[in-house]
Amino acid sequence: MSEAREKLGTMLYLDGVSVAFDGFKAINNLSIIVHPAEMLAIIGPNGAGKTTMMDIITGKTRPDDGQVLFDGRTDLTKLDEAAIANLGIGRKFQKPTVFESHTVWDNIEMALKKPRGIFATLFYTADDEDIARITEILETVRLLARKDDYAANLSHGQKQWLEIGMLLAQDPKLLLVDEPVAGMTDAETVETAKLLKDIAKTRSVVVVEHDMSFVRELGSRVTCLAEGAVLAEGSLDQVSANPVVIERYLGR
Repeated sequence: MSEAREKLGTMLYLDGVSVAFDGFKAINNLSIIVHPAEMLAIIGPNGAGKTTMMDIITGKTRPDDGQVLFDGRTDLTKLDEAAIANLGIGRKFQKPTVFESHTVWDNIEMALKKPRGIFATLFYTADDEDIARITEILETVRLLARKDDYAANLSHGQKQWLEIGMLLAQDPKLLLVDEPVAGMTDAETVETAKLLKDIAKTRSVVVVEHDMSFVRELGSRVTCLAEGAVLAEGSLDQVSANPVVIERYLGR
């Protein structure tokens, strides 16, 4: 009974998940829990299965074994990518994809969760509620002062923030963020950690990252993967001090 209760109180529960490609086990009996309004940082060497894990959560890859429970009840392995996105799971890839020829404001407005039929789109105008929501998102992602600028004129880091804002406009319960600070300045990196910590006050956030100083800034629980399985978890200090993690990941 306690295990059933534990699953109900989770936002994401990977339970004994495995997947093999051409006989190679990319994910090997992986079990991970993410709680509501919690940030989890995932670290590990290249080939540890981090991207495959994200692909499984979002429905891009179907596992051979195991369950992926979302919000304590929905098994994501039974759903396709569109249905999973509609449940409230947003994924941010490494390379930002924003509409460069549109303003920052327009990018967020286009991303809002709205009826998407052709007539709904043609006759849509932002109401007071939408305007308040867009303003709030732009404040969160540090771009309110740039709202009238074209996205093409933002720095690399600011484009990453804008894309995070576009995901927030979809009102996800769970945000999956892949190496968000690659190519950012030091100042942008520190600001990104603050931004993600703000978001994690109200949503669950999973961050895959190689930059250990950034992971330290996040101050979150850390899971280290290797060969598709959990090698260690705990605080960054606990994980970094683990002899197996040092040998198989940090010592390289």
